[in-house]
Amino acid sequence: MASRPELILASASPRRLALLNQIGIEPEHLVPAHVDETPEKGELPRKLAQRLADLKALTAQHKARSAGYGAGALVLAADTVVAVGRRILPKAETMEEASQCLALLSGRSHRVYTGLTVLTPSGAKRQRLVETRIRFKRLSTREMEAYLASAEWRDKAGGYAIQGIAGAFVVKLVGSYTGVVGLPLMETASVLAGEGYPVHFNWLNQSASSGV
Repeated sequence: MASRPELILASASPRRLALLNQIGIEPEHLVPAHVDETPEKGELPRKLAQRLADLKALTAQHKARSAGYGAGALVLAADTVVAVGRRILPKAETMEEASQCLALLSGRSHRVYTGLTVLTPSGAKRQRLVETRIRFKRLSTREMEAYLASAEWRDKAGGYAIQGIAGAFVVKLVGSYTGVVGLPLMETASVLAGEGYPVHFNWLNQSASSGV
């Protein structure tokens, strides 16, 4: 039986790691991939999400191999982009940016695109792009002020984190909830399993240990 490949997660995000852990996956290596996330001129949101996922995966792979490990590893990366129409919302770094995002999202529908990239040891690249449609309720001034005061928006695409307080703003979601959080689990599990990673191994162990 061939040994299973190691897994490198190209992220420092605790959310993405927690999502992987949720389905029984513990990456052997965490390799943060800091890249320039500035959209190219005229770049559409879906193209940006996939391009950044690709770039993060390649950056992490290069960092790992330069450090002397990961030659036989799968590299997993993802990037999430929030957009209203063709307009790409920023990862809010200031309260003013977050306020502008909330004002734009209030009472309207928007889309969240999550690009997923897995690089294989042989040099192949597996990609998935997941699109989710979300509608926010109309936010009152009090709700917006309270959310801004929470600082939960900081460094979040579109100025909000759906897994936190902003979950109370969502009227409708069509697509992948975990994709909006940062890593679409169905697609991730499917791609990794297709590349020989034992996604279901820990599920079997959990079943055995619980006596099921």
